[in-house]
Parts: sequence; C-alpha cells; structure tokens
Amino acid sequence: MRTEEYAAAMRREIIRMLAAAGSGHPGGSLSATDIMAVLFNEELRIDPKDPRDPNRDRFVLSKGHAAPALYAALALKGYLPVEQLTDLRKLGSPLQGHPDANKLPGVDVSTGSLGQGLSQACGMAIAGKLDNKDYRVYAVCGDGEQQEGQIWEAAMLAAHYKLDNLTAFVDHNHLQIDGDIEKVLSPEPLADKWRAFGWHVIEIDGHDLAAIRAAIDEAKTVKGQPTMIVAETVKGKGVSFMENQASWHGSAPNAEQAAQALHELGEG
Repeated sequence: MRTEEYAAAMRREIIRMLAAAGSGHPGGSLSATDIMAVLFNEELRIDPKDPRDPNRDRFVLSKGHAAPALYAALALKGYLPVEQLTDLRKLGSPLQGHPDANKLPGVDVSTGSLGQGLSQACGMAIAGKLDNKDYRVYAVCGDGEQQEGQIWEAAMLAAHYKLDNLTAFVDHNHLQIDGDIEKVLSPEPLADKWRAFGWHVIEIDGHDLAAIRAAIDEAKTVKGQPTMIVAETVKGKGVSFMENQASWHGSAPNAEQAAQALHELGEG
C-alpha cells in the first residue's frame, strides 16, 4: 500500500472507531497521522508476527491520547484485524483510551500521562546502546506536552548521553485542550529550545510525506546527538469542520458528523 493510501485509510479508521466509541481524541490523532503513516508503512523495522523481537525498532506515542492513530497504524500493519478497531474504549478491549503495552501486541510502552513518553524512549535508546543493538527509537510528542518539565529533563539526558539512535517528533498543531498553546503556556521558540538543549533539529511540514521521509533519513546520519523533528501540522487534518478547532481535541463525532468526515476522507 502506498503511504498516501495508508494515511488516508488511517484517517478513516480513526473517525470510524471514535464514532463507535462515542469518545476519544480526533484532533491530535489526525494531526499525527502522516508522521505515523511514514513510520509504520515505510520506516520501522517491525514484524507483526514477532512483536517482541529484541532487534525491532521501538515506537513511543508520548502523546498517548492520540491512541486511535496508533491503533489504526497497527491494524493496517497487521497487528490486529481492522474490524476490531471499533472495540475502542469498550470494557475488556485491548484498545484502551490510551495505549496499554500489556494488552495489545505492537504497543512498546504504555503512555498517556503527558511528559513521560520521551523519558521512556530515552531509556529504550540507552538500553540499545548498552546491548550493542542497532535498533532505532522513535517518539511522537505533542506540542502542549512541551509544557511538561519532564520533557526537558529527558531532553537534557538524551543530549548528555549522545543518544543518536533516538529520533523524536513534535506534532506542532498549536492547539491543546484549553486552546492555543501560545496563549495557555507558550513553548516558543520551540525549535531553538531543542537546539539549546543539544539536539539536532529539523523543521518540516508534518503533512508532507516526502519531507517526513527526508527528515527521518537525515536523522539516521546524525552522530553524537538525538534528533528532534518539529513538524508543523493541522489539528483535525483532513476533516474540514475539525481542522484548527481546539473543541475537537477530545470530542467524538456523532453519526452525521462521522458520515460527513468519512465522505471528505474519500469513502463512498
């Protein structure tokens, strides 16, 4: 499947599962979709037949509320049947509201408490170096998450230990549950902050698949530094009435809204 098709399919599944659940987080799932489509369809060295392969690449969704995007990516990769996605948030389902590594193969670490995922990714990267493994660790963080102090502790640690096997993304859609991040608690100048903390920084359009690919490739050439890819994105990308609307941070579409969204996303 071409990555453009993979991303489009992810977006449709995100809408379907959220509509079925009646709750969840569409805005930040849709903004991170293109990044995750490139990672899961092209880049990550993973195998759904061997989800605990010690030599696999690792993926950490630090912004764990975007779990629908992760579940859609995993289903399209073959970790679970696509039909199972509508079990999102149901009692006893492995598709919890935030990723649970104990319930779903393909989830490398449980996340959801913002700020902690990047630290976990650092631990995985350190373990890889200690074990002389050549796997890479990828993390996707939110931009509202940049307000967490633990993010900057992890930033300092990763640079100190020269974790060049770690590549992180900031899904920079400029909105969080309470509104514009710049008004709530601005992390700007974001790219300059990461540079000041000793990271190699790449700034891209987070919906340009070629730019995402090129940034990942560049990160693999960097030695002695972790890489942060600051990806400019649109919250709710692909659904007209969700785009750039903070109100869709944690609100699920009803049946009529889901039908409109799926139509806009190429279904039917």
